[in-house]
Amino acid sequence: MAKRESLKNAGDAELFDKLAEGKAELFNLRFQAATGQLDRTARLREVKKEIARANTELREREIAAAEALAAKEETA
Repeated sequence: MAKRESLKNAGDAELFDKLAEGKAELFNLRFQAATGQLDRTARLREVKKEIARANTELREREIAAAEALAAKEETA
């Protein structure tokens, strides 16, 4: 996954793919941590932040679409 700037340029489908990928990676990292096989524990934190960035961008787009629809309805 990437930083916020590149997420802004990504399409909705790509964001959903990155979100699913991040969640799968987080699951695997948690499993490794539980079994004592995780070498780099900081990766857990990084992946959580990447997931949060993707969720934030999706939510911002959702809000912007709702506001645009409301504005369109007001003018009509």
